[in-house]
Amino acid sequence: MGTPDFQSIMLPLLRLAGDGQEHVFREAIDALAAEFRLTEVDRKELLPSGRQATFNNRVGWARTYLTKAGLIELPKRGHFRITSRGLEALKTNPPKINIAFLEQYPEFIEFWSQDKKPSPSGTDELQTDEQTPEESLESAYQKVRRGLATELLRTIKGCSPEFFERLVVDVLLKMGYGGSRKEAGQAVGRSGDGGIDGIVKEDRLGLDIIYIQAKRWDTNNTVGRPEVQKFAGALQGHRARKGIFITTSDFSKEALDFVSRIDSKIILIDGQTLVQHMIDHSVGVSTVASYEVKKIDSDYFLEP
Repeated sequence: MGTPDFQSIMLPLLRLAGDGQEHVFREAIDALAAEFRLTEVDRKELLPSGRQATFNNRVGWARTYLTKAGLIELPKRGHFRITSRGLEALKTNPPKINIAFLEQYPEFIEFWSQDKKPSPSGTDELQTDEQTPEESLESAYQKVRRGLATELLRTIKGCSPEFFERLVVDVLLKMGYGGSRKEAGQAVGRSGDGGIDGIVKEDRLGLDIIYIQAKRWDTNNTVGRPEVQKFAGALQGHRARKGIFITTSDFSKEALDFVSRIDSKIILIDGQTLVQHMIDHSVGVSTVASYEVKKIDSDYFLEP
């Protein structure tokens, strides 16, 4: 069945509260998960931020919308119960409860009208997306991030191979590997380097050295096993055990299989993975705006 959208949860949640008793929200989540026959995989599905379970978030927003419409009330933290209005709504035996249904209540209109958006005809139209507000925000963020990643990779491919070699060192240093930019640069672009484009220390104490190979290739030029095997041979020539091969393109299945079967530890980073690391560690990008999503701190309002 998969995880239902938050509007599909509204009616089952109100029915759950239909006994008139006070319910614990956490227990309601479990009961609704059982009603929707969610699997463990469904329950563990997270929002793009990775900070909250998708189903839990959607139940929370279903509760919020029912509360704004006056169908349920929150007597104390983590609890809810149905109101007389909610009982009357259930008596009508509605086939579903969604945003359109809740528009009959003035309190909900007052709450929801803040999220009005212009329709194509130029008149105000209430938003009826199936996503919760948090999901909409995160979807927009992921869309911006994907666009940035595409633009970033295209820009990198237009740079010189020498610049790309320096870029990958910068990324690794920003990721927390030891050493300095100057030390890492000592191996960049040296004649007869045997396939080594840079070095970084595994940690700031320099307990081990990691060798780098950087290939600024077009997307349609996949890095195959021979190139990776050549890099592995270069590591052996330096008596090295660890290496990172970074490219702007992709690695072939044979290349991935090769590094999984050799004694040396070689990490393969393709173009898409590289730009994600650049975004995460602010290499070649700058912050335009920052938004904080906050929620009420219930503990603050607890009275002795």
